Amino acid sequence: MTSLLDPITVGALSLPNRIFMSPLTRLRAPGNVANNIMAEHYRLRASAGLIISEGIPIMPEAVAYPHVPGIWSESQVAGWRGVTNAVHEAGGRIFAQLWHVGRVSNPALAGTELPVAPSSIAAAGHIPFTRPKQSYVEPHALTESEIQDRVAAFRSAAVNAQRAGFDGVTIHGANGYLLDQFLQDRSNHRSDKYGGSVENRARFMLEVVDAAVSVWGAGRVSINLAPRSPSHDVGDSDPAQTFRYVARELGKRHLAFLYIRETPGPDALLQDIKQAFSGVCVVNDGFDIDMAKEAVATGAADAVGFGRLYIANPDLVERIRVGALLNTINSETIYDIENPGSVGYNDYPRLNEKRFAGVV
Repeated sequence: MTSLLDPITVGALSLPNRIFMSPLTRLRAPGNVANNIMAEHYRLRASAGLIISEGIPIMPEAVAYPHVPGIWSESQVAGWRGVTNAVHEAGGRIFAQLWHVGRVSNPALAGTELPVAPSSIAAAGHIPFTRPKQSYVEPHALTESEIQDRVAAFRSAAVNAQRAGFDGVTIHGANGYLLDQFLQDRSNHRSDKYGGSVENRARFMLEVVDAAVSVWGAGRVSINLAPRSPSHDVGDSDPAQTFRYVARELGKRHLAFLYIRETPGPDALLQDIKQAFSGVCVVNDGFDIDMAKEAVATGAADAVGFGRLYIANPDLVERIRVGALLNTINSETIYDIENPGSVGYNDYPRLNEKRFAGVV
């Protein structure tokens, strides 16, 4: 019976276990440059089978939140090189999650007049961390030529991730961000070759994947999908058809793995997607340790990504191995916009340490 602690091969990588660190935006990079406290944060979690980095904006217009580390400049590449060096020195592996938020960007942070999107449809809700609250604005609908500019930006980011020493890249195609906005028909009302049919709506996503593969090779590229997530007001009239199609097309490209935000339940699409992809599928969304063990043991998933548990437990693999108690997350310190430092970030204790952070 397969366990979380068993090794696994994903594409070009042989990993020591099936416990992945999920992407976690933590807003600890003033100036949008990765720094030493981030290097320490990721180093402490290097025992994960694979770390997937927080979302990394590929260009200034892709920024939604303060203090997110980008990868479009030389200083940002150097900052991320410090992170990857720290992870590798600790024996770990790390993928860069390449990110464009599309219509939910914050124009004040992105330095743009309007966000960009498949169609001129504003998302419901408010821009996070704005005081007073500001509603999302109606975005600019990208032209076909502008879409190609963003494909090129993703490719450039993939090159920069390689220069920064990452082991591969994950394309952020989930959670209502730009590629997901194109894919799902609630946010995509286009009538050109990027809208209408599922083949057209998936075109931009697949072009971005192909661009990343041209840099890295398929065995070091993955993508993040969220078939049933209502994040940022996306949705689809036929999610089963849409995501089965995408999974089949991604399977033809022999990517390293799919990273799927999916919760078990009667409407879950995980098995449909896994069957259509015919490759390694990593699942994430609210899994506790017992749920994760069952998913891997039954073959429902090949590996499991943990987010909140990795915030509070840098040595999560070791705790699972010995059956140790887990630290409890302190929700008050997940983000700290005013003082983005180590508190609630690098001060959770490892096993046999006496220091304390939050509630244990």
